[in-house]
Amino acid sequence: TVARLKIVYNCSDCGAQFPKWTGKCTACGAWNSLVEDVEDPSANHISSLAAGVALLASAPAQRIGEIDATHGAPRSTGIDELDRVLGGGLVPGSVTLLGGEPGIGKSTLLLQALAAWPGRTLYVSAEESAQQVRLRAERLDAVRPELWLLSETVLPHVIAALDELSPELVVIDSIQTLVDPELGSSPGSVVQVRGCAHRLVMEAKKRNVPVILVGHVTKEGGLAGPRVLEHVVDTVLQFEGERHHALRLLRASKHRFGPTTELGLFEMVEAGLRGVPDPSALFLSDRQTGVPGSVVVPTLEGQRPLMVELQVLTTELKNDLPPRRSAQGLDPGRLAMLLAVLGQRAKAP
Repeated sequence: TVARLKIVYNCSDCGAQFPKWTGKCTACGAWNSLVEDVEDPSANHISSLAAGVALLASAPAQRIGEIDATHGAPRSTGIDELDRVLGGGLVPGSVTLLGGEPGIGKSTLLLQALAAWPGRTLYVSAEESAQQVRLRAERLDAVRPELWLLSETVLPHVIAALDELSPELVVIDSIQTLVDPELGSSPGSVVQVRGCAHRLVMEAKKRNVPVILVGHVTKEGGLAGPRVLEHVVDTVLQFEGERHHALRLLRASKHRFGPTTELGLFEMVEAGLRGVPDPSALFLSDRQTGVPGSVVVPTLEGQRPLMVELQVLTTELKNDLPPRRSAQGLDPGRLAMLLAVLGQRAKAP
């Protein structure tokens, strides 16, 4: 007998499964987060998970004073701004999730990091063809003998390549396009993203190799897929910026091996992404002095002080209309407080 496919509904936030759609997930309380999915009852989920757990060898208990603190020291990626956000580099066996809008430069940044890595690296391109990646690597001057490329979407084939090559750094671009046939679900579904991420985390711990996963983002700017995806990884990085502007910002929203207050700044140039060690000079490069309504102010992004230009434009209102105040790049509540101080202390209407 052939098992029939079953329609289930998975919560995109917590991954809980329900037999029918409801407006609210009873597991995490999120509204409108249930997504329809197709599950194959013949797929043996439990045995697949048990086989993955068996990959990890049990570690004996040790006295805390006997543990070598330098064993898990971070290893530099060769990109200073990326190392700044990661607290010195990538920790062996760690799993990092990099999210960002399409076209922002995620693949470019990771291809440069793979080329700068001193050992053998593997780039798994599950979205673009090998020819597209090769053309980008030539433009970035990232064609290296120890940089291996695999255009594959099936997870068992990716793991077979890890066994064959034994790389020191692995990039999966992207986690939403990987598929495990044993999970019996469509690619990009909650079941597939969660299952593939769990398996890759266990492979990273087993091999003591850092793995970087590229993740898609939703229209709201959050990482796509189940919320458990952010829980199973060690580090979550956000790559931000405007596609039509050269500046890119890299932040860490979660980092188990260091602080999350560091900010990395990059500039997109013809040869790829270039770190910006002095961002204040970049922000103020086209500033004109002596212009009314313009002032340079210091601001703090995490632990990084920046000098930026604040521009203000005012106009007179006709017919006693109520004033309208809008701010871009500045908290509206902070703007209202500053205006209240000016009105009270400087007697400025």
